[in-house]
Amino acid sequence: MTAISILRRVTALALVLLAAPAWPVSPATPQLPDPGKARLSREDQTKLGLQAMAEVYKQMPVLPDSSPITQYVQRLGRKLQKQIPPELSWPYQFHVVQQKEVNAFALPGGPIFINIGTINTAATEGQLAGVMAHEMSHVYMQHSAKQATSTKRTVAEILGAAGGMLGGGALGSLARMGIQVGAGTLLLKYSREDEAQADQVGAIIMYKAGYNPMELAHFFEALAKKGGGGPQFLSDHPNPGNRSEAIGKEIRDWPPKNYLSDSREFLSVKKPASAVNAYSAQQISDGAKQGLWVRQNISNGAVPTSIRESVAADSNSAAVSDVSLDQIRPSGQFTEVHQDGFSVSYPSNWSTASGQNSLTIAPKAGVSRNAIGYGVVINSVEDTNTGSLDQVAQDLIQNLERTNPGMRQEGEIKTINVNGIQGRSADLSSNSPIQQDGRPMPERDWLVVVPQSNASYLALIFIAPERDFGALKPTYQRMLDSLRIE
Repeated sequence: MTAISILRRVTALALVLLAAPAWPVSPATPQLPDPGKARLSREDQTKLGLQAMAEVYKQMPVLPDSSPITQYVQRLGRKLQKQIPPELSWPYQFHVVQQKEVNAFALPGGPIFINIGTINTAATEGQLAGVMAHEMSHVYMQHSAKQATSTKRTVAEILGAAGGMLGGGALGSLARMGIQVGAGTLLLKYSREDEAQADQVGAIIMYKAGYNPMELAHFFEALAKKGGGGPQFLSDHPNPGNRSEAIGKEIRDWPPKNYLSDSREFLSVKKPASAVNAYSAQQISDGAKQGLWVRQNISNGAVPTSIRESVAADSNSAAVSDVSLDQIRPSGQFTEVHQDGFSVSYPSNWSTASGQNSLTIAPKAGVSRNAIGYGVVINSVEDTNTGSLDQVAQDLIQNLERTNPGMRQEGEIKTINVNGIQGRSADLSSNSPIQQDGRPMPERDWLVVVPQSNASYLALIFIAPERDFGALKPTYQRMLDSLRIE
C-alpha cells in the first residue's frame, strides 16, 4: 500500500469521525465539598454545642420532642441528613422554639433550633427544608469552629458568648457583642462568605433529598418583602448577594430532576403549628429573666437527657430577686486588677471574673448565673472594617439593642476623655434582671468605648437598676478614671 493511499484512508476516517454526532455528556451530579478542618476537634465542637444547647433551654421556650410538630421537623431533618456521607456528618438534632419571629440557628456539633414562626412562614416544604439544610451546612462546614480559632478564642470564651447570646442581661450580651464586632457572631451571625457557602452546600443537600434548591432563595426573598419577624432572620443571615441568581447559577448544569412537592405531613402540620402558644422576642427575654423557661422546659420534658442535669442545676438561679442598695454598696477602699492590655481599680468588697478577652466586676448579691444586675463588664472587641470610633460605638449599641429586646439608646453618643484618651459614651435603658414583686425593674446601662490598639477597642458597660444608678455613678466614674491602657 502506497503512502498516498494510506494518507487517503486516514483522511477519510478523520472526516467520518468529525461528521459523526457527538454523544451528549450528562451533567455531573453535584457532590458535597470537602469541609476542611478546624483547630477545634470534633469532640470539642460537640461539647461546645451541648453546653450552648443547655443555655437555649434556660433562656427560650422549646417544644418537647413528643410534640407532633417537633417529630415532623426531626423526620425532615433525618431525610436531609441522609444526603451527607456518614464520615462527614455530625450528630444533628432538630428542635422547635416557641417564638413568633422567623429565625433558625445552628450550634457547633449539630444542635439546630427552628422557630415556630419559621414553620408558619414557610409556604412549601421545600422552603422549610431549605432553611434546615442551610443551617446544617454551617455545621457541616464548621463555620463557628473556624471563626472561633481564627480569632484565637478559647472554647471557654465561646461558651461564655453562647450563654450571653440568648438574653439574661447585659453581661452575656456584651460578651457576645465583643465577638460580633469585626469578626461576626460565632454562633448565630456569620460572614457573607459563610452565608454564600451555606447556600451552596444547602442547595446540594436539598437537591440530593429531592427538593428544588430555588425554594431556599424564594424563602429569603419572601422575608425581605415583609415586615415583622423577617428582618431579625435576615440580620442573623446576611445576604451574600443576589441569592436567587447565585443559587440559579449554581444549579443550572445539574441533572434535571422532578422535584418533590409538599408532603401530606407538611400540610397536616401547618394547622397545629399556627395554634402553638408562641411568644415574642420581648416576652421571651422577660421570661428568661424570671427563670420561666428553664422551669417550663424541665416540667414539660423538653430538655434532652444529655443536658438535663446541667439545665436543672440552674432552674432556680436565672433571676436575681430584689436586692437593696445596702446589700451591694461599694466600699471606699479600691483594689486594682490587671487584664490583658489594661488595668482598672474597683471596690474591694466586689468580685471579679475574668477571661482572656473579658472582665466582669460586680457585687455577689447582684449577680446570678446568667445575668448581672449591678457592676461593670469590660470586653476587648475588634473591628477591622471601619476604623471609626463613632461607628464602633454605634455598632455596639445596635447589637445591644438587637440582642436585648426592650433596650434602647437614650440621647446622643458623646465624646468622653478617659485619662487623656478620647472615647465615646452613651446611655441606654433596658429591663434589669433584678426583680421587684416578680417583675423586672427598669435598668440604666452606661456604655463607654475607648481605643486600645490598632483595630482593638475596650467596651465598658456600667450596669444598675435605674433607681440606684445615680448613687453608684460616682463609684463607676472613679473606676473609669482609674482605667489604664497598658
